[in-house]
Amino acid sequence: MGFIDTKNFSHQKKDKIGVLITNLGTPKAATTKAVRVYLTEFLSDPRIVEIPRLLWLLILHGFILRVRPKRSAKAYKSVWNERGSPLMFHTQDQCTALSDELRKQWGDQIQVEFAMRYGEPSISSALQKLADDGIIKLLVLPLYPQYASSTVGSTFDALSKDYTQRRWLPQLRFIAGYHDSQPYIQALAQSIKAYWDAHGKADKLILSYHGLPQKTLEEGDPYFCQCHATTRHLVKLLGISEGEYLTTFQSRVGRAEWLKPYTDQTMMSLPQQGIKSVQVICPGFPADCLETIEEIAIENRDYFLENGGERYEYIPALNSSEDHIKALVTLVNENIKGWSLPSESDYIERQAAYNDKK
Repeated sequence: MGFIDTKNFSHQKKDKIGVLITNLGTPKAATTKAVRVYLTEFLSDPRIVEIPRLLWLLILHGFILRVRPKRSAKAYKSVWNERGSPLMFHTQDQCTALSDELRKQWGDQIQVEFAMRYGEPSISSALQKLADDGIIKLLVLPLYPQYASSTVGSTFDALSKDYTQRRWLPQLRFIAGYHDSQPYIQALAQSIKAYWDAHGKADKLILSYHGLPQKTLEEGDPYFCQCHATTRHLVKLLGISEGEYLTTFQSRVGRAEWLKPYTDQTMMSLPQQGIKSVQVICPGFPADCLETIEEIAIENRDYFLENGGERYEYIPALNSSEDHIKALVTLVNENIKGWSLPSESDYIERQAAYNDKK
């Protein structure tokens, strides 16, 4: 088996530190065809659906991929804008802003790229670009504050699979989560406080996280506990009491039991409990996407208002806000601490040694 080489390799090329941020992914277009391609890759990942492989593939190709792409394409169309997919352009913006801030400290010794676990730009293509540009030390930051096997674990799978095929591997560090990172919690708190300053408070603050099957908690996934830890840290900074907030879980699929309470059922029931106004934020989503814009800002708003609610407001994700980028810069600097690069004399000696061998 041949290995993937570094293109245009030169001993004179200066080494760099690389930072790769990753997110889930998005279809190339809000069309049934593009969504089908995306869902095929996404739903074929064994970490996404943990049922016997052959049975799942029969269900996936025999039913789901025949029905779901059309319905999902309609949802994507509702959030697509002139820049395309929100998740894509927000992640691009985050990459650009993070790169700009890190270069103020590190100059051209550091390079930031982004990739999607599913779809483009792929993790493999980003790793190739980083390798070709002389990256010898790499920090990978999946943009999932709370660890889950289906997100962070799957990202590591893709990274590991790629590196089994490469000749030269960089020194590697991998951030498996940052649910209790103080700068991130502070950025969330500042976002909420700024929203309150502009719009006032609602009866209750809802902190909605992406859902997972209940069995993942029972089998040892720390996601549920880390979501609640994020909530605890956040509400402490906000200075609000237990009755003023609620943690819920969204995006459940199928008939199996998922992490509770469910966001949609909560929205339907709150008005009957006398809660007529709510504000919702999604602390597990650093960038707005289909699940925050269509599901939370639109679909769950309808559930709340149709059942007697009077005021429903979605507080946007941090996206590329100044506080968020500062939090990510801090996270990166904490995790590349101790890394150094060769000096100018090191490069001269290295080139001389190479010339002597010629």
